[in-house]
Amino acid sequence: MRQRITPGEFLRKNWLLSAILGCIFLAGLFPDFGSKHGPLKTEYSVKYGAVSLMFLISGFSLKTDSILRTFQHYRLHLFIQVFTFVFIPIFTQCFVKILALFGINGWVLKGLITVACMPPPVSSAVILTRAAQGNETAAIFNSLVGSFLGIILTPLSLLLNLGSTTIVPLFSTVTQLTTTVLLPLVLGQAIKVYTQLPGQRIPLNTISQCALLFVIYTTFCDTFLVPETGLSALDVIITIFSVLLLQMILIILSFKLANWFKGMFSPAEVIAIVFCSTHKSLTLGIPILRIMFHGYSHLSQISLPLLVYHPTQIILGGLLAPQLKDWLHSHRARKLPV
Repeated sequence: MRQRITPGEFLRKNWLLSAILGCIFLAGLFPDFGSKHGPLKTEYSVKYGAVSLMFLISGFSLKTDSILRTFQHYRLHLFIQVFTFVFIPIFTQCFVKILALFGINGWVLKGLITVACMPPPVSSAVILTRAAQGNETAAIFNSLVGSFLGIILTPLSLLLNLGSTTIVPLFSTVTQLTTTVLLPLVLGQAIKVYTQLPGQRIPLNTISQCALLFVIYTTFCDTFLVPETGLSALDVIITIFSVLLLQMILIILSFKLANWFKGMFSPAEVIAIVFCSTHKSLTLGIPILRIMFHGYSHLSQISLPLLVYHPTQIILGGLLAPQLKDWLHSHRARKLPV
């Protein structure tokens, strides 16, 4: 007989999802407080505060031998990058052609294709991989590599899929990735190697997840303050449904494909694959859209799928993380390699 889970046990197991929903609720009540122009100064507190803290903790937590071992696993990195930059754009083109049969707004469909061409983010996929006890080193490496590759591959992908492209701000993007990701990672590793700080006594995972929640809160504050899109309520509902359906299909496909290669990827690596290969960056995506479609009256329609995709991937990730964690533990219980 199946054991009944109490509400308290459910909340403890899914506390990250509950906290994410709480952040969304607070952002809806107090959007100005956490917006770009609010008192929290998110252009500094998020970019150079919360995000850098997450990667400092990651650098401090990672085992040096696991870093070297993960870097050599080229099949894992190739799978994630090909899925991100090749498979998703091709699949989304087919997905959009099916949606077009139902008379959905053509500019929204262009927005879906634009989302498919975006690189991965450098924060949410890493933290969710850690929350699910997946291969955090692989998640960090592929999120970072994907962001750098996106500087070149995203404009080319947009050119192939939409017939238009843009110049990605190369210097500022590289500078931001270096200062907010690479330097904190290196510093965290240096602290771990050259000091004897008792990291096991510090709740690093909780601190890192709290930093992610701060990022989520400020992201939703900006989302709720976006001016009216000019879309009908039906278009907005269809966009949310389309994005949700697309993400769920991509998550299932990435999970099934990764498991299909028997013996090639461990369960912990499969978790990293699921998050890293399906998440898309809002931070790089919005500037690209603004450059590409500056002056277009349909900019809001094109931007809407990306604005929906970003919070949806976080909510789905928060819901999925404990399930993947249980799946990982079931493999360990059966003494399968992790």
